[in-house]
This record gives sequence, structure tokens and C-alpha cells, in this order.
Amino acid sequence: MPDEPSLFPGLEPRAQRSGAAAAPLAARVRPRSLDEFVGQSKLVGEGRPLRQLIESGRVPSLIFWGPPGTGKTTLAGLLASRMEAAFIPFSAVTDGIPRVRKILEEAKARRVATGRGTVLFVDEIHRFNRAQQDALLPHVERGAVTLIGATTENPSFEVVGPLLSRTRVFVLDPLAPEEVGEICARALRDPKRGLGAYGLTIDADALSRLGIEADGDARRALNALETAADLARANGAPAIAVEHVAAALQKRFARYDKSGEEHFNLISALHKAVRGSDVDAALYWLARMLDGGEDPLYLARRLVRMASEDIGLADPGALAVTIAARDAYHFLGSPEGDLALAQAVAYLAIAPKSNAVYRAFGAASGAARETPAAPVPLHIRNAPTRLMKELGYGSGYRYDHDEADGVARQSYLPESLRGRIWYDPGDRGWEVEARRRLERIRRLRDRAQVGPGEAAEEELSSTE
Repeated sequence: MPDEPSLFPGLEPRAQRSGAAAAPLAARVRPRSLDEFVGQSKLVGEGRPLRQLIESGRVPSLIFWGPPGTGKTTLAGLLASRMEAAFIPFSAVTDGIPRVRKILEEAKARRVATGRGTVLFVDEIHRFNRAQQDALLPHVERGAVTLIGATTENPSFEVVGPLLSRTRVFVLDPLAPEEVGEICARALRDPKRGLGAYGLTIDADALSRLGIEADGDARRALNALETAADLARANGAPAIAVEHVAAALQKRFARYDKSGEEHFNLISALHKAVRGSDVDAALYWLARMLDGGEDPLYLARRLVRMASEDIGLADPGALAVTIAARDAYHFLGSPEGDLALAQAVAYLAIAPKSNAVYRAFGAASGAARETPAAPVPLHIRNAPTRLMKELGYGSGYRYDHDEADGVARQSYLPESLRGRIWYDPGDRGWEVEARRRLERIRRLRDRAQVGPGEAAEEELSSTE
């Protein structure tokens, strides 16, 4: 069998690495034991499930799901080390099925020759297509290899069901700023694998900024720390200052995938903030999506939906505001048009809320599906021909505008649904007025006593 790759590339003795070929700081200071690992305490803290697996050495196939730089690759390596298994890294971006077959053949030979198992670590497993994932199934099921996948995408969407059912999923969270700061401080002190040989210190404000602006990504923080250290040395400074960190970090980019789970998470957050009347949160989530590159017209369409679903007739102007915001964006484009979307979001968040129309339409839709053949009552059918008139089409119809109160005493529902009520206005905003009007109309129509086309025997006086 060929030489197996290093468990953690970049940790070879310095004599084996030239200065130009040395691994980045993030690779050199990668934890070699759980004692060195920082963060993810809910998984690797004392008595927690992943720690128990690592310490037992009996590890099933797993998938680590979490943002970049949170420890997925490190934990996979620690698991393989504890199992005393061969650790074979595999990139779903650059490798394919032929490489998988070769790894599986080597795993079988290794088991026969040495009794050692094989951990197949598939980075970015979500990049595998369905056929590639299916090819792993029989080998994972019979234990030919222990699969450990790493992904930044939701496995529910990106990993096929049969493979997902044969693995345990562990969710990793972004690291807290103080955890990122601890990792950076250790790397700066470490004389063998880190930057300790430089003799640099770091200002407290600079370390704090690293922790905050890394956005939970230890790799990003360590890369920035290494650059900041080079800048400090170039300036002859004894300590890494805020300006060195700021120059190293450059621009922070939104963690956003317009077609992935984060897209749905953020639009859900925006919608729920609007529904919850939290204007500040709603504007924040709008800004996050725009900064992440979301299509503003997609956001405009969702705002139109919110105006009907969550505000409805509590404020009939909400729909007009959102349509106007869409048109304004069409006219102005970004960035000027973004403000029109922000205005619409603020309006929707502040507006009185009602889902009465949304619920009523859902109920009416259900009734329509249950009674798809219910005939239109004769008196409200159209009668464009003599034959249709002779058959009674339109017979007995009363023209509402000719009625004294503007409401004819007749039913408009199929006979089987007469008396059904779906729309129940709320008690906020304009729906208070809608309720008053609707109660009057329903009393005038007196649907419970009046048949199709029949006049009411009892005239009810207007309350207006």
C-alpha cells in the first residue's frame, strides 16, 4: 500500500518543511488532543456525546455539520487517532468515484494485512451528487470504512436519505469571540508550532477585535493573526495593535448562500420579525440579506406576500406600500432602491396585524376542494342567451345597487354551503371597521331565512 497521508498535514517537524512550503498557522496549531480543543463544549465537554465516542474508540459513521473554521476536520482527525485507524482525507470537490474505489480497495487490504480500520474523511460531502453518495452506501453499511463527512450545508437537503440514516449527525456552532481569542492567544505564545518565536504580544483591543470580526471562524482569525504579526514585525512594533488586525482582516463578508439553508433561515427571520412587529430586527435581517447578495426583487415579492398574509385588512394600505416599493426598486435599482424596500419593511412591521383573510381564504380553498362540483345557484348565473334565460339562469337575481341599503337579500353560495362563514375580522386596525360593516351586511342579508332570489320578509334598519 502507498504511504498514508499525514493525519494533520503541516505538523511535520520544521526540518521537513522549508519556509516557503510551511503550512499556514491554522494548520500548524491544529489541536492534537481534546485537551487542546477549544469550543463545541456541548459536543466534547465532559460527559457529552461526541467526547464519549472519542474516548471509547468505537466510532460509527458520522457527519459534522457547521460553519467554516469550527473544528470539523480537527474532530475527524482526533476520532481517527483514537481509533488507531488510517485517516484518509478525500475532497468531494476534486476527487471522484475512481478515487473512492481505490480507497476502498486499500482499506480492504489494510484490514487483511494489519487489522487496522480506515476512516474516510469526506470534506464538503454536500458536493457529492446522488450517484456518488449512493456508491458509498454498501461500504458504509458493512463497515468497510468509517465515513466521516464534513459539510457547511444542511445534511437534510444535501445528503441522500439512505446515507443519512446510516450516520449520526453532529452540529457544530460558530465559536464565541472569547473562544476565538483564546485560540489566537495560544498560537501567539506557542514557540514550536505557532508564532512564539517572534516574541510578539497583542493588545487587548486587538485580540478582542480578532475574536469578534472572525465571525466564529478560527481559521479566519488565525490567518489574520499571522498576517497581523507580519505587519507588526515589518513596522518594528513589539505588539500587534488594532491597526495591524484591521489591515489583516480587511472586509467581513456575509455568511450567506442564496440557494442554501441560510437563505431560508434569513428570510424566515425577516418574515417573523415583521409578523412580530419588531421593526429593528426586520430592518437588520433585510440588511443581512441585501449585503449577502440576495436578489432585491425576491425580497420585494416576499414583502408583498407579508402584506397580505400578516397585515391583510387590518391595514389595506400595506399591500399598496409593498407594490410601490417593488416599483420604486425597479425604477431606481441598488443602492437607492434598497431604501424603498427598507421603508416597506418598516411599514409592515409597525402596521396592525391580522391573518383573518389568510385564514379565511385557506378555509374557503378547503371547502372548494371538498365541493368541486357544487352548482352555481341559478339566480347568480350568467344568462347571455334566450335558452339560458328560459332555463331559469339569472331568474330572481336582485341588483344590489337598486336596493335601498345597497345589499340584496339573497345567497351567493351553493345550496350545500349556505350559511358557511370563513372570514372573521380581527379587532385591530381597519378590521375593526370591517367587522362593523360585515355584521351589518350579514344582518341585512339574513342568510339563514332567505332562499336564493327570495326577498326578506323583515327589513332591518341600517346602523349607519
